[in-house]
Amino acid sequence: MPALNVTFTDAELEQLRASASGTETSLKVFVHDAALAAANDRKRMIAQLAQEVAATSAELNARLA
Repeated sequence: MPALNVTFTDAELEQLRASASGTETSLKVFVHDAALAAANDRKRMIAQLAQEVAATSAELNARLA
């Protein structure tokens, strides 16, 4: 399975460890899930913005027609 090496400062790594311990999951699973959640959030945000732009453009195009 592909892997990704990510560099963190000592403070960042400690913050991640503290957060992961609060979820009772391993640090690896916590970071994996956080990365996927961020990617999914970004995808949803882009889709939502695209819908808003399309709606605004449709209104503008209707007025200009």
